[in-house]
Amino acid sequence: MPHDTTPVILSGGSGTRLWPLSSVARPKQFHALVGEETLIQATVRRVKGEGTAPPIVVCNQAHVAEVVDQLQAIECPPSAVVVEPVGRNTAPAVAAAALVLDPETVMMVLPADHLISDEEVFRSAMSVAVEAAAAGSLVTFGVVPTRPDTGYGYIEMVEGAGPAYPVERFVEKPDAGTAASYVAAGYLWNSGMFVFEAGVILEEMRRHEPAVVEAVEAALPDGLRDSVLTLGESFGDAPSISLDHAVMERTDRAVVVPLDAGWTDVGSWNSVWETLASDGGTVTHGEVLTVDVERSYVRSESRPVAVIGLDDVIVIETPDGVLVMDKERSQDVRLAAEWQAQKEDPPGRRRARGQSGAP
Repeated sequence: MPHDTTPVILSGGSGTRLWPLSSVARPKQFHALVGEETLIQATVRRVKGEGTAPPIVVCNQAHVAEVVDQLQAIECPPSAVVVEPVGRNTAPAVAAAALVLDPETVMMVLPADHLISDEEVFRSAMSVAVEAAAAGSLVTFGVVPTRPDTGYGYIEMVEGAGPAYPVERFVEKPDAGTAASYVAAGYLWNSGMFVFEAGVILEEMRRHEPAVVEAVEAALPDGLRDSVLTLGESFGDAPSISLDHAVMERTDRAVVVPLDAGWTDVGSWNSVWETLASDGGTVTHGEVLTVDVERSYVRSESRPVAVIGLDDVIVIETPDGVLVMDKERSQDVRLAAEWQAQKEDPPGRRRARGQSGAP
């Protein structure tokens, strides 16, 4: 790419939507769900190339060693790991990365846990985004919808000269009828991927949400050239706010690049099945027997699993738990994750430690 670019990988998710494989201790970005690479490895490799610097990864302390090990394994070691003492959503995470970069560096902000099947199309869209960012725009990617979906926010773009279109507005996750109308009108799914210069995003953040930058600046350690930058406790003073709400919905510099590259945020076991089952059939992983099973996903991590005479199910076996559910109820996995968290750290013990919620 013609401009100095640095991937900034956001790796702070808790991973509970893919319980029991994914957990707070080892969330989904560290697992290989499709192919041999883990999600974070695929994300970093996807943007590796001439003119692209080694990535910066933002994560919590518990995941630093895993991040370094996984990226070294694919010969893409991070230039820095920025360690958050507490999760405060994406705006503070992006501010932290921007503050350690040269203001003219183009940041490619990417969640660590997305899948993209057509990498050639993605790289073409990324080149467009980098050019627009170098010209001063704040770029987001709008995924071309494959169906009306109530699980995503949407972006309305201004029709006209592309390939980077001014954003008309961002809209929150809709109901089913509204989602259908958005798709019919040409709206795009909000992907949560961004490209902009470090100095530009900080300028806009200071304008629209200055408390974020103030708290993050106060949390920066003195040794900014260290490979592991552990932010101070004042990072927790930053408002917990997404980059969309903090800046993108308020700025007049937002543009969107449409992306039709087989994108998914792997937000549920159903989405994993959809990605793997190109023919709509049953997909298995590990030591699995299926008999008269249709349109299902069965995964074994540690022991034999047999499923007989069931359709449209998800069955996930790991040493930490077993999940059996109707495929269409994938979003309810959070109930199981919350249940396990309460068993491991009941409210009485949390109160005794002076905490108000699960870790």
